[in-house]
Amino acid sequence: MKRHSRVVSTAVAVSLLAAAGTLAMAQTASPPSPSVVQKKEPMTTRATGTFDVKVTPQSSDDKGDGVVGRMTLDKQFHGDLEGTSKGEMLTAMTAVKGSAGYVAIERVTGTLRGRKGTFALQHTGIMTRGTPSLTITVVPDSGTDQLAGLSGKMAIVIGTDGKHSYEFDYTLADAP
Repeated sequence: MKRHSRVVSTAVAVSLLAAAGTLAMAQTASPPSPSVVQKKEPMTTRATGTFDVKVTPQSSDDKGDGVVGRMTLDKQFHGDLEGTSKGEMLTAMTAVKGSAGYVAIERVTGTLRGRKGTFALQHTGIMTRGTPSLTITVVPDSGTDQLAGLSGKMAIVIGTDGKHSYEFDYTLADAP
């Protein structure tokens, strides 16, 4: 009886392995489905240039302790991105020297390598005891006109001379 159940178990195992092998060959041998269309991913492009910025402090509800601040931003972009932006920034200071944070939203109006439109940028900046971390991202689906479908990230570079420049890595996908 033991021998009979071992033979049956072995036969079942061999049959399952054979069926799995046949299924695997059938799957690898079948051509791709004609209904599957591979989309070409948009290529990332880098735009560079300089910008001038005017930061204007605004009144805030910081209770006079200077912890929370509010400012307006006015920028003029030059280079691959030609245009202007207006935005608002909120800041938070701490009692620890070199530690602070800010968030900002700005709306850019201009021409990016010959394509006209507008888009929004979101900033998230942190400084931890003098070590900065900044992320500036295009707000999803904020691009208009010829900049519809724009996505990307921007880096700000401040030279030793205090001049501001940008490096903007972006893609322009077809709008939905």
